[in-house]
Amino acid sequence: MKIQIINGPNLNLLGKREPSIYGNSSFESYLEQLKTKYQDCEFFYYQSNIEGEMIDKIHEVGFDFDAIIMNAGAYTHTSIALHDAIKAVKTPVIEVHISNIHQRESFRHVSMIAPACKGSILGFGMDSYRLAVEAALQF
Repeated sequence: MKIQIINGPNLNLLGKREPSIYGNSSFESYLEQLKTKYQDCEFFYYQSNIEGEMIDKIHEVGFDFDAIIMNAGAYTHTSIALHDAIKAVKTPVIEVHISNIHQRESFRHVSMIAPACKGSILGFGMDSYRLAVEAALQF
């Protein structure tokens, strides 16, 4: 199974950024745990702070991969363009968030991408990604 993980803005700072919300681990170290646990999966990781680059990556893999796991960061709440890119491809997308966006500021309560995604997993810390892999394995 080929799984593309796409992380959006500021997620390159995981392990440094607001550890009380996002934890102390970098995503790269967590990704190694996923690779060890799911050896039958081929993981590809991409992070960008630029919306258009994220859209380009969705277009690039959205017809050949088995799943996309996406944490769009703050673009979750603003990007109709990401919504449209997700809808334009065949590969199912699972929306992931480390924090529970519904327990945070009110502007984070609405996801513009959720209606285009197969499902959403949020609030379980980095383990949200593992839960998304488990969901993808059911496709």
